[in-house]
Amino acid sequence: MDTEEIIGLLNEDFVRELEATLVYVQNSFLMEECDPSRVTEAISVDEMRHMWWLADLITKRGGKPTMKHKELDFGGENLEEMLQRQIQLESEGIDRYTHQIEIIDDEEVVGVLKHIRDEERRHRKEFRERLDKLTD
Repeated sequence: MDTEEIIGLLNEDFVRELEATLVYVQNSFLMEECDPSRVTEAISVDEMRHMWWLADLITKRGGKPTMKHKELDFGGENLEEMLQRQIQLESEGIDRYTHQIEIIDDEEVVGVLKHIRDEERRHRKEFRERLDKLTD
């Protein structure tokens, strides 16, 4: 895989992290229960950190991070729907990073993607735990 292809994938990842950050920040403002709101806010900060790491990889390879994102889906009007959407975003990220780890041959990029994927798994677990508390 050449550098331009890697930059393209990293930019897609960057935009997905941007979108997750925006969704989580918005949802944390609207969530009426304190614990899920605080967890969502904290995870939005993690997603911003992922953006920094991805931007660093992009710029080191001569690219420029893009901020062009699609219309956002925040998941719904209630806590359960918001958490379900957030779980979906984390699951999509995990799948995406797992695939990229298999096809990218840049050791530094793969190392960062593995770290991000591991954090996404923890995020998904945190969101699932809050969702499970609602349905118990």
